[in-house]
Amino acid sequence: MHEELENFERNKVWQLVKPPFDQSINVIGTKWVFKNKQGEDGQVVRNKARLVAQGYSQIQGFDFDETFAPVARLEAIRLYLLTLLPRVLSYFKWMSKVLF
Repeated sequence: MHEELENFERNKVWQLVKPPFDQSINVIGTKWVFKNKQGEDGQVVRNKARLVAQGYSQIQGFDFDETFAPVARLEAIRLYLLTLLPRVLSYFKWMSKVLF
């Protein structure tokens, strides 16, 4: 747990702030998740700790307005495959020269 907190401070991932006085602001809580990493013989090699946010406590329309999902559109996938096609074809052309 101390190692995780030290990593946060070293990488400047967060900063500790006081909770707001305004009661209408919902503060999202956190909780520690612990896991034991075991070796091949089943002995505990390392204790891992992870600090996670309790995002389920957020209320849509109150804490946030919009949600986004990183989903690729079909047109973007087609464009990517078309740009990749010349490389694939040149690879197969090269392989046919090497093999035959």
